[in-house]
Amino acid sequence: PPIGPALGAKGVNIMEFCKQFNARTQDKMGKVVPVVITVYGDKSFDFVLKTPPAAVQIIEHSKIKKGSSEPNRVKVGSVSWTQVRAIAEDKMPDLNCFTVDSAMRMVAGTARSMGVTIKGGEAPKSKK
Repeated sequence: PPIGPALGAKGVNIMEFCKQFNARTQDKMGKVVPVVITVYGDKSFDFVLKTPPAAVQIIEHSKIKKGSSEPNRVKVGSVSWTQVRAIAEDKMPDLNCFTVDSAMRMVAGTARSMGVTIKGGEAPKSKK
């Protein structure tokens, strides 16, 4: 959603936010960067940058334009388990899991729901 109206309604200085945001994201030009903004009572703010969504990273790694509209029938691309591990390691701070293996399973599920297959082996085994 547009950030200007949302911040303006809270009384935040939009120009100051834009300066800080642009300074912290200049190395991420052209990428989707989720952000969590906290606005305080005195109209000051703080924000935390998150990692790009797993779906966006899967699209980049598989070099496709978008996911499949029928993921169970139409496969649009593939990624390797090495790429899944790289995405999972990148996403670890934002995921609610404790091990890279469980993060890999989450990323693999996202890939499957997009119609992207995973080549070269099996998913990490869960430890029970």
